[in-house]
Amino acid sequence: MTFRDIIGQEDIKRQLVEQFDQGRLPHALMLCGPAGTGKLAIALTLARYMLCEHPEGGEPCGHCHACRMTEQWQHPDLHFSFPLVKANPNDEPVSDDRVGEWREQISQTPYFSQADWLRDLRAENQQLQYYVRESDALRHKLSIKSSQGGYRVIIVWLPEKMRDDTANKLLKLLEEPPRKTHFLMVCHEPDQVLGTILSRAQRMPVPALPRETIAQALVEHFGAASEQAANLAHVSQGSYTLAVQLLREDSDRRDYFNLFVQLMRLSYMRKVKELRQWSEEVAKLGREKQKHMLDYFQRLVRENFMYNFQRQELNYMIQDEEDFAKNFARFVNERNVILLTEQLAMCQNSIAQNGNAKMVFFDLAVKMIIYLKQ
Repeated sequence: MTFRDIIGQEDIKRQLVEQFDQGRLPHALMLCGPAGTGKLAIALTLARYMLCEHPEGGEPCGHCHACRMTEQWQHPDLHFSFPLVKANPNDEPVSDDRVGEWREQISQTPYFSQADWLRDLRAENQQLQYYVRESDALRHKLSIKSSQGGYRVIIVWLPEKMRDDTANKLLKLLEEPPRKTHFLMVCHEPDQVLGTILSRAQRMPVPALPRETIAQALVEHFGAASEQAANLAHVSQGSYTLAVQLLREDSDRRDYFNLFVQLMRLSYMRKVKELRQWSEEVAKLGREKQKHMLDYFQRLVRENFMYNFQRQELNYMIQDEEDFAKNFARFVNERNVILLTEQLAMCQNSIAQNGNAKMVFFDLAVKMIIYLKQ
């Protein structure tokens, strides 16, 4: 991977290369911004550039020993720290336990979501976090001399997932790191990072990507049609990761849209028998698809509510969704929007907890009859 491979963010890339070349790169750098904007891709490429033996023109050379090693992200002076889940209540996992899956994921693409990583860990219903042993593992790694006598780089993904005990043990390393050691942190929600960690890192905002940049990348990398790419870039709200996910799931999205339309029309007409049939059909979907569908339903409720304001810049719908909203949006208003979204969220929670899908979705359908009339 080179800086040329990163989608957009030209100013950020140029600043980081200049800072490193001029010896001004902070020992603790936190790349902050919305998910899906390329922060991890920037950190990975910057690490490769720092470890490269013969960088050329602001890029890693691609042919030295260090570059060949970092093609698979297995350089002895490149370390990764990322949140995990417990396999059992007494488990205290560290990044090295799952570094194989991590390297496989970033080798496929550095543009992935927390949900993607949880699927890699086969733990979709759990919460990612760091455990206290992670700080001990990092301290041990940094107690060993650099293999080449050069730089050492630690990429920390989502430091906001650190528990206080983990973060507090990391403070000493951030305050007084070994010589030529740099921490590159990738953070979506800096407000959730322990204040003492924030105070010891230099923050660099990485903004949402322009729609034109995302659309162009979808056309070039995935062969998307121009109109489809433009629509997905608009809906993704600056996240290339989300745009790619929407592109890959477009067939599922169409299915979810049709199910949403059926639910709302049948509920408005109070066709209880047909709603029961609808709930039985939805119950046949796998639980993961059901959860994704309910995510999509919640988004469409929000979009229809915002559509009533007649402010196009506040809406993120593609054409078929907007066509439906022209007639349906008036039924989502300030009296029922919270009830609708809360009911969908409760339904999603019940499905995640292995509730009886037929009962859960039929209950949802009946509640929709009531709420749409408010």
